[in-house]
Amino acid sequence: MIDPRTPVIVGVGQISDSIDGPGYLQLSSVELAAAAARNALEDTGARFAGVAASIEVIAGIRQFEISAPVPTPLGRSDNYPRSVARRLDIDPARAVLEVVGGQGPQHLITEFATAIAAGELESVLITGSDAISTERHYAGRADKPDFTEHATGQLEDRGFGFESFIDSNQVRHSVMGAPTQYALLENARRARLGASPDEYRRQMAELFAPFTCVAAKNPLAAAPVVRSAEELATVTADNRMICDPYPRLMVARDLVNMGAAAVVMSVAAARRLGVPAEKWVYLRGHADLAERSLLERDDLGTAPTAAMATREALRVADIRLADVATFDLYSCFPVPVFNFCEGTGLATDDPRGLTVTGGLPFFGGPGNNYSMHAIAETVARMRDDPGAFGLVGANGGIMSKYSVGVYSTAQANWVPDSSAQLQRTVDAAPGIAFRSRAEGSARIETYTVRRAFEPRIGVLVGRLHADGSRFLATIPADDLDAVDDPIGHDITVSAGDEKNTAALAS
Repeated sequence: MIDPRTPVIVGVGQISDSIDGPGYLQLSSVELAAAAARNALEDTGARFAGVAASIEVIAGIRQFEISAPVPTPLGRSDNYPRSVARRLDIDPARAVLEVVGGQGPQHLITEFATAIAAGELESVLITGSDAISTERHYAGRADKPDFTEHATGQLEDRGFGFESFIDSNQVRHSVMGAPTQYALLENARRARLGASPDEYRRQMAELFAPFTCVAAKNPLAAAPVVRSAEELATVTADNRMICDPYPRLMVARDLVNMGAAAVVMSVAAARRLGVPAEKWVYLRGHADLAERSLLERDDLGTAPTAAMATREALRVADIRLADVATFDLYSCFPVPVFNFCEGTGLATDDPRGLTVTGGLPFFGGPGNNYSMHAIAETVARMRDDPGAFGLVGANGGIMSKYSVGVYSTAQANWVPDSSAQLQRTVDAAPGIAFRSRAEGSARIETYTVRRAFEPRIGVLVGRLHADGSRFLATIPADDLDAVDDPIGHDITVSAGDEKNTAALAS
């Protein structure tokens, strides 16, 4: 007998408002989130007004335009979830705005599903969006729209949450922006494998080429074009280098206008509201873990917590990796996908595929909300294949947080996860010593060259010969370009007033 408090996903919705499309509507982030939420409420198959009125919590994924204390050229809502709720003509008792990070959609579904299972609430709407393409297109133009709006009502704003993965030391050394940050991780992995830059770029391309085939069949995809590994790996004017080792086509495509949402409620509420049972999808497995800070990690190219969270989610679901029918692995860059596969033993060319959307570089990377699209696609596939299991792996920060969900129509009562206990184990492990100021002889552990950003400089993680401690430093790009592979090269590092600077040792 199923416990009536068991949480089920009963509705999912997505929307895209392509600036290049014939039906472009110039929707704001709020309007995109509201449209996706409306689609999710309609997707329940029950009476719209009844389901909408049942929503006790509306939770918003923080869009990029409010993910940092920076100006918003087109204006914004001062209460994003309440603005969305107002467009749906609902007034939930509680509104939440989540912290920054791509783990957010899965984390919130797990959080509120846990609350539903505990009997603390019955129905929640989680929605997110980004209008990055519109915002960048119209910024500075005289005909730009004004998306400023004021919404009253309670808001639990959880803050930016940067402190979990970015600090002032990184900012001083230009370790800012996902391409720069992930390039350091990617080159660290390459060094561990002993691959040359050209060999590794080919490996990244071979990983991502099948993603393009999925995106090409997805009507919402931002770049629905099949591309070969050769095309992805070849640097051209159209596929220019962004940050070593990334050409443009291997970088998450954030110039999109997209929204996605999910409705989660208890079995009791679903029955009462008349949601057909064939719409119910259970969160059978779940786990959330956070990695050590960047410079503390044993291996900069690995984040073991992704595999730990996956194993825990599979344990909760009482299945094996071999039992999973579909995967969607967060793919802002290749390294999070490689990391998942290495940690779990999943082959990168597994015939089941590694994405149901097409991945962030090809489907699109709508800010922090990408994985809500992955969840929506997974829920739809589970409904089409009753009894199958689909896994979503959601990554946030600099491979800093990993949230996993396992979905299925196969009913089972809620099973708590042991993420808190696992997190204590992660936190108690010793980390690598690091310092913000460094002087003396050292070697390059990993690096990148910021080629598409200003200032155009090299950024590196070094290890002092004296004690092995890690540090960040900048180095002239031309110095790094002068050698075939900078990793392992000796350098001299000097601590300045603002940051550490390095030069290749003579």
